[in-house]
Amino acid sequence: MQITTIELPELFSQLGLANSDFAITRFIKAHPLPEGVRLTDADFWNDAQRQFLRESWQQDSDWCVAVDNLNALLHQ
Repeated sequence: MQITTIELPELFSQLGLANSDFAITRFIKAHPLPEGVRLTDADFWNDAQRQFLRESWQQDSDWCVAVDNLNALLHQ
């Protein structure tokens, strides 16, 4: 059994966002989410990004860990 760990750069690329360390850090600093706002409810996602994030969680896909990490980083 092979376990693949998807990291934030791959997630950002999948979402159509710049995926360098600098770009990821800048995105996280520019898009903090207040407590009580779910990641998928954030107003900065387009419909396709929102759907991908939602489905990643609902289907417990390979992307789920990276999505969880992004959620935690945006809620710091």
